[in-house]
Amino acid sequence: MKRIFTVITILITLSLVGIIFFQVSWLQNMVLLRQEQVKQKISDAVGTVGSELEQYKGTYLQTPRTDEKIFQDEFSLEFLRPATIGKRFSTAELYSKIRHAFNNAGLEDLRIEFALATVNPRTQLIGTVERQTANFGREYDDSASNYSKGFVLITPSGSAAENLAMDETLIVVALDWKNYAFKSLRVKFGMAILFIIIIVTAFYLTVRTMLRQKKLGEIKNDFINNMTHEFKTPIATISLAVDAMKNEKVLQDRQKISYFSTIIKEENQRMNRQVETILKASQLEKQEIELNLKPVHVHEVIKDVADNFALQLEEKKGRAELLLNAPNDLVKADEVHLSNLVNNLLDNAVKYSKESTPIFVRISTEVVAKNLLIRFEDNGIGMNKETTKRVFERFYRAHTGNIHNVKGFGLGLSYVKTIVEAHHGSIRVESTLGKGSTFFIEMPLAKV
Repeated sequence: MKRIFTVITILITLSLVGIIFFQVSWLQNMVLLRQEQVKQKISDAVGTVGSELEQYKGTYLQTPRTDEKIFQDEFSLEFLRPATIGKRFSTAELYSKIRHAFNNAGLEDLRIEFALATVNPRTQLIGTVERQTANFGREYDDSASNYSKGFVLITPSGSAAENLAMDETLIVVALDWKNYAFKSLRVKFGMAILFIIIIVTAFYLTVRTMLRQKKLGEIKNDFINNMTHEFKTPIATISLAVDAMKNEKVLQDRQKISYFSTIIKEENQRMNRQVETILKASQLEKQEIELNLKPVHVHEVIKDVADNFALQLEEKKGRAELLLNAPNDLVKADEVHLSNLVNNLLDNAVKYSKESTPIFVRISTEVVAKNLLIRFEDNGIGMNKETTKRVFERFYRAHTGNIHNVKGFGLGLSYVKTIVEAHHGSIRVESTLGKGSTFFIEMPLAKV
């Protein structure tokens, strides 16, 4: 079973790693594809606005635009030449056209800078910059973050100014375009990450559930072993008593018949108590126990239970010390369950005592804020850290080393915790292996 569990865990882990790897790879490819799409849209937008501006090349201005003069000292000469795009449109007008083209291409939020310059027909190098936005130079140089796309504006063939008008180039810089492409995938990235988290969570819950099932299986086996042992002893005793009563000599002796009948009755009652314990545990799990709450003086309950243990303690040369110093011990509780709670803790102190050391149990009370604090201390075998963490689990029984006479189903402290919490209280334990344990119970005081 352990081997199968290990194999299943390894297979699930490999599947999870594989799914995450392919998911990350898919996301990377999706980003690259989106970047290519954005670059293509930028090229299309620049091409669109460039083609539109080319239609204006090679024509003459009817009236010179004095507000758009580029070279004041050559005004008369420039008036005789075909108008360039730089002379025909202002920077704001060009920006509006470019922005419109980018918006139509689905790049509404992509920031841009641009420049319009003449081109030397011989060297094909940029000549004079006619129009440009304020930050074009700086953003154009930042090729790591930005993407530049140029479009050469050529005079249309067959126009009146063919071979006369200067060629121009439009350069558009898309700012932080990679981050823009990534931002457009935020929803898909968010969904992908969400599904990865869901897969990891499902993996964690699956493994956790498997571990719990494995643990429950071990607890179930321990419980069955304990239950078998607990029932086997009284059944064997009853069987022996019945066989003895069949003997002719015993049948003629009323005293012996009475003796064996008493044994059968006591062992039968013992099995009934064990059955009741299991049934109570089942009811506690289903939350079917109803509490009969009423004002109860805790000191009186503790004294009554301690008196019942006096003979057991005396037989083992032990003693119980009661330091019931709380000025107020009135709580709203079910007296029967409260009595069982104290009984279970004292019974544990006796069961898990040292063989060579007289039992010593101290029960003390005090008021902390609006709660009654009950402290149960013993000098028994104590518990290690692992046992301390699990001691309140149902069916859990601590390993007691060489002590084999401790009987039970591992339900006592689970019952105690359930009852304390049913009364809106809390319980915790501190223990040192070989030195003893201390249980702390806090229960709210009744309102007077």
